[in-house]
Amino acid sequence: MESATPVIVAIDGPAGTGKSSTSKAVAAQLGLSYLDTGAQYRAITWWMVSNGIDIGDPSAIAAAAGKPEIVSGTDPQDPTITVDGVDVAAPIRTQEVSSKVSAVSAVPEVRARITELQRSIAASAEQGIVVEGRDIGTTVLPDADLKIFLTASPEARAARRSGELKGSDVHSTREALIKRDAADSSRKTSPLAKADDAVEVDTTELTLAQVIECVVTLVEEKRAGK
Repeated sequence: MESATPVIVAIDGPAGTGKSSTSKAVAAQLGLSYLDTGAQYRAITWWMVSNGIDIGDPSAIAAAAGKPEIVSGTDPQDPTITVDGVDVAAPIRTQEVSSKVSAVSAVPEVRARITELQRSIAASAEQGIVVEGRDIGTTVLPDADLKIFLTASPEARAARRSGELKGSDVHSTREALIKRDAADSSRKTSPLAKADDAVEVDTTELTLAQVIECVVTLVEEKRAGK
């Protein structure tokens, strides 16, 4: 694909709405970089757990927030993430990390550190980038060219997420997602919220291919109008 106008796309929404699959596919199709911001929060959470930081003590988390070196690869075909040079793509997806990431993410010093990292990655993406997370359009990249907020029913999200997390049952996954939503939406620093100028896409009744097609169309329209 010939190089088109660089475009920064922010895709937000709760877990299980298809953010990662959609964002990666859209970035690959349009020749853009890709950043999974949730993986960065999981990575710093994994580091805290691995280094014996008390997850119940926000001040301990804050004091350690600057220590790990987190590097995110932005190739949508092969997104990588390392902490202090260690590949953590698999360990950050464990249930232990999933259950603790909201508590770590709520600490302002953690958010400040990761937000700074995310902004620098977006700024250095020459062709443009698709950045997915929970507070991208509202906090991290409020001037993004296009903001999209994906939603879906808790039932649909739980079915998808339990399919990803092998061996988990849909009911407990649904309960965990609702709990995570509440924690993320109510935290004082950068809560999960839809930006005023975001396009909302309800993915409940859509296939992944339909969601991707919808987002690609939105991005192409935005590029054409820049």
